[in-house]
Amino acid sequence: MNENLKILVCPLDWGLGHATRMIPVIQQLLDQQIEVIIAADGEALDFLRNEFPNLKSILLPQYKVRYSCRNSQVISMIRVVPAMILSTIKEHLTLKKLVQQEHIDCVISDNRYGLWSKSAHSVFVTHQLRVKFPGYLKLLEPLFQIVVKSIIRHYDECWIPDLPGEINYSGELSHSLTLTNQVFIGPLSRFKATNQSGITKKKYDFAVILSGPEPQRSLLEQKIYNQLKIKNYKTAFVRGVQDKNTLKSTENTEVFERLDSKSLLQIIEASEFVICRSGYSSIMDMIRLRKTAVIIPTPGQTEQEYL
Repeated sequence: MNENLKILVCPLDWGLGHATRMIPVIQQLLDQQIEVIIAADGEALDFLRNEFPNLKSILLPQYKVRYSCRNSQVISMIRVVPAMILSTIKEHLTLKKLVQQEHIDCVISDNRYGLWSKSAHSVFVTHQLRVKFPGYLKLLEPLFQIVVKSIIRHYDECWIPDLPGEINYSGELSHSLTLTNQVFIGPLSRFKATNQSGITKKKYDFAVILSGPEPQRSLLEQKIYNQLKIKNYKTAFVRGVQDKNTLKSTENTEVFERLDSKSLLQIIEASEFVICRSGYSSIMDMIRLRKTAVIIPTPGQTEQEYL
């Protein structure tokens, strides 16, 4: 690629997974002396600003999803559909202005459906070409797949962070449909390889790493914290958020807010087991690091339940 290119990287802010898997993409671009601008919202924007403090970053608002406290998310998700559609239209119009103002050559959108442009090469990153619906809503899956495919066709390329063929990580989510612009780019992980930190001695029995939409993130966090604190397990809690919570470090439990990738890698490698959500980015990280993990899907989130 031409080193004079200017590329806008835009991850979704539903948990940190979309932001974390953009780290190797951004680093690859920087290694090629390409100018990168980060455009995101919420925790994703804060996280990437911390990882790449020298890069220009732009607030690009998106709809703030909030899950129900119940195991089923069907009703809560149906209610927000109109607002999500409106938000997608708004972000598309905002991007149009950004491309002109910043002279953007390429836009890389991780699961933000409205961020394609006729004036810039547009890339859509997803492992979920097929969206699984719960219960009786499964009847709507074929219709939704038509909508998804029609949107992704607006992009010049669709990057799928997985392997082609029968041996893969995302299964039906990305291998049951075929798009003319899809490219399998292989798994994406922010971590280089196992034991990069040089730590061999295990300090913790468990590393608990949680992110994702509230209130389900906090509900799971509190449950695990309450169960582990009455045992003698050495535990590191990585909360993935900046707000101060009621979780307190104890003799056997260390509580961390948000950590950069290097610090998190040290904790993972110093732990016997990892407890985390079954988000796709977390799974790719655990595979890269060859870690034994307890993965817990967000209740009602069919993608994580399937993975």
